[in-house]
Amino acid sequence: MAGTLGLLEKALDIRAYYHRVLASNIANVETPGYREKSIDVLAELDKSDDDIHSIDVKESEPPEGENALDRNTVNIEDQIVKLTENNMMFDACVQLVNKKFSMLKYVINEGR
Repeated sequence: MAGTLGLLEKALDIRAYYHRVLASNIANVETPGYREKSIDVLAELDKSDDDIHSIDVKESEPPEGENALDRNTVNIEDQIVKLTENNMMFDACVQLVNKKFSMLKYVINEGR
């Protein structure tokens, strides 16, 4: 049981961190030379390290061609989609934690 709650805690930490990364991308959508940052949430969950500061943040490569005059790699529509998906996954983890605690409360109260 502690394993499940530990994994959910880690997932919530990673999702909260990813939210900050996405918010930073959105805030810098018009900053010349800014490179979009992202993380691989599933790869981070697979790591044995629980330190939130060891999350591997990757930068995207600058675009080529005429549309890349400012060298900014952020696409606002993509960021909004990623932010929405991340929020849904965070909410799902919270619901799982709540369900786990409801089950524990039920067991503690001997099914009453």
